[in-house]
Amino acid sequence: MTGKEKDCVCPVERAGSLDSRIRRWFQNPRKILEPYVTEGMTVLDFGCGPGFFSIDMAYMVGPSGRVIAVDLQEGMLQILRDKILGTELEERITLHRCEELMVNIPREIDFALAFYMIHELPDQRSFFKEIAEALRPQGRLLVVEPPFHVSKEDFEETIQKAQGAGFVLVERPKVLLSKAALLEKSQWNYFVDFS
Repeated sequence: MTGKEKDCVCPVERAGSLDSRIRRWFQNPRKILEPYVTEGMTVLDFGCGPGFFSIDMAYMVGPSGRVIAVDLQEGMLQILRDKILGTELEERITLHRCEELMVNIPREIDFALAFYMIHELPDQRSFFKEIAEALRPQGRLLVVEPPFHVSKEDFEETIQKAQGAGFVLVERPKVLLSKAALLEKSQWNYFVDFS
């Protein structure tokens, strides 16, 4: 993967393709997240885009839960803001614009989702370290990457970077048209630089 591909962020103009009925048919958010997201949780949707996963997560965590929808682009957050305006989900979803190299999220997250976006990060090690610090003990992170942008070798390197930040590989769930890994924050959370 070239540096140019790595730093390419999906533009706001393509938000419609990220939230379509066709995508919902083969990547149903509830089916993918059902084993990990339960009522009352605080969950993070990193790289939320127009809210394809955020909205379903908000229903799954219920009135006592919270979704923190994080994106680099204000335009993506505005699309999600418009979708939830005046609904019960407005109280459950917190919109957060991150910086290019830092997420700046609150602590005490139960579960985090990074769907089709890790390959866009300029510094994966820092991302995993920050997410590990934000997760509660035994908190989990689901990483899902597209096979057409991320080779098997690149994905394994990503998993190693996560492990170096204090994550343990729990399983490799099946997600259609994707490479996926469920990671858990180690109770002995520490950061190891493998570079």
